Amino acid sequence: MSISRKINDKLKSSSWIRKMFEEGLRMKKEHGADNVFDLSLGNPVIEPPEEVLKAIKSAANDSIPGLHRYMPNAGLQDVREEIARSLAIESNCTELSADHIVMVCGAAGGLNITLKTLLDPGEEVIVFSPFFVEYLFYSENHGGKTVVVPTNEDFSLNFNALREALSPKTKAVIINSPNNPTGVVYSRKVLEELASVLKKYSTEKNNPIYLISDDPYKKIVFDGVETPNILELYENSIYITSHSKDLAIPGERIGYVAVHPKCADVENLMSGLIFCNRVLGFVNAPALIQRVIKNVQNVSVDAEFYQRKRDFLYAELIRIGYSVVKPQGAFYFFPKSPLEDEVVFTQKLAEKKVLVVPGRGFGSPGYFRISYCVPDQILEGSISGFKQVFNAIK
Repeated sequence: MSISRKINDKLKSSSWIRKMFEEGLRMKKEHGADNVFDLSLGNPVIEPPEEVLKAIKSAANDSIPGLHRYMPNAGLQDVREEIARSLAIESNCTELSADHIVMVCGAAGGLNITLKTLLDPGEEVIVFSPFFVEYLFYSENHGGKTVVVPTNEDFSLNFNALREALSPKTKAVIINSPNNPTGVVYSRKVLEELASVLKKYSTEKNNPIYLISDDPYKKIVFDGVETPNILELYENSIYITSHSKDLAIPGERIGYVAVHPKCADVENLMSGLIFCNRVLGFVNAPALIQRVIKNVQNVSVDAEFYQRKRDFLYAELIRIGYSVVKPQGAFYFFPKSPLEDEVVFTQKLAEKKVLVVPGRGFGSPGYFRISYCVPDQILEGSISGFKQVFNAIK
C-alpha cells in the first residue's frame, strides 16, 4: 500500500459533509445546478461586509516596504494588540494583552496547535455530541483520545454525563456555541455550571482541565440571544475563533487563539502554541488578511439574513411534521430522522435531489443536518422533497 494504513482507514470513515458535497457536485453536473438542492455544506452564501472589502483593498494597495515579509510566529504585533483590546472589552478580561493572542490559519489551525501543545499520548479530550466530526481527527493527530459525552434531548449539556466522563486522564473539554450542527446556544447559566463542574474536579484532583471554546459562529445569533465569552467565566480557558462565518471569508483561513491570562502555566502554554504554529507547518497566518481583520473587529455579517432563512425553514419543517429543535444561532438545523437509519432517509432525500448530512457524521445517528446558508431559491426548492419523502414514510 502506497499510503499509511492509518490514513487509508481514515479515508474510509472521513467526513460525511464532504461526501455529500462531492455528491452534490456530481448531481449538479448531471441535472443542472438549479435542479439540485444542496444543503450539505456550511459555506456562507452571503458576501463579506463592505467594510471588509474596503479593508482588503486598502491592505492590498499599501506600499509600505516589508509588509509581505516574515513576521513573529505569533502574528503581527499591532494586529494582536487590537484583537486583545477588543476581546478584553467583550469578555471583561481586562488583563488580556497581545501576549495572550496567537494568529492562526482558521479555527482548525487554532484547535490543532492547541491540542498539540496540551496533549501527552493517551490523554483525553471530552466533546459533546453532536459535534463537529473533525474534533476526533484533531485529537488523534496529537496522540489524544476523544471521549464523547451525550447531550440532553434538546441538545443542552448533560452535566451528570459529564461528571461520569471526567477522569484523571482528562486534559481538555471542547465546546462549540452556537453549535454546529444543532444551532443551540449555551446560556450564561449553563456555561457557569460547566465552569463550576470543571473547577471542582480540577481542585479535587489538583490537575487543571482546560476548557476550549471553538467559537466561529458567536456573532450569528437570533432573537437577542446572549453569547457569553468563556474567558469571562473560567480561568483555565482557551478561546479559539475564526472569521470564516462572521465576516464570510472562509477561503482566507484567518483566526486566532486567545488564552486567559490566569490560565495554568500560561507562559509555557503560549510558548507551546507559538512553537506548534511553526512546526505544524502553518508558520504564520497570512500577513495581508491579518492586516485586514485588524480594522474590522467590530464588524459582522447581518445575522438577520440568516434568521429570515431559519424562520422560513423552521415553519416549513414543523408544518410537514418533522421534529426539530429551533436553532438560536449559526446556520444549521439538526432534525430527528423519520427513519431510524438516517442514512437511508438521506438517500431517499437525495433521490428527490435534496442533499443533507447524516447525523452519524456528527456522532448522533438518527438525526440529519441541514445547512441553510444557501440562496433562498435553494431552500424554497427543497421543501417539496422534504415533504414527499416524509409523507411517503409516514
